[in-house]
Amino acid sequence: MDDESKMILMKERILGSYAWQRDIIDPLSKDFECTPEELKEVFFKLFDMSTLEAFHGTFDIADRLCLSKKFHADLRLCWFVGYLNILTEEEGDKLKEKLVDEVKSGKSYEDALKEGQLELFDLLKEKSEY
Repeated sequence: MDDESKMILMKERILGSYAWQRDIIDPLSKDFECTPEELKEVFFKLFDMSTLEAFHGTFDIADRLCLSKKFHADLRLCWFVGYLNILTEEEGDKLKEKLVDEVKSGKSYEDALKEGQLELFDLLKEKSEY
């Protein structure tokens, strides 16, 4: 087997791994309304070996960031942290990170969001000395 064939085989193994299928290929192929095979082919052509090896870890970090930004928007923290300055950035980040950890541990986004809304209201009451 020549070097090019080995590289192709290694890339196919990475893209076909269980973790890649579960975390990247299956969810994104549903989002893009394509087959998993089509998406694997696109990634195969887009990325070299080292990028594919690093991609899964990067994807997990990006997923946390996306969840955090989604909580930021859904909790309307841009109002309470940014414009109204009722909460500090640290308080907003602490709340978001707690909720992201809960979702990553298996809690549904909707349940974590509801919990976050209640915690946010408690924080607002504390700030107002309600």
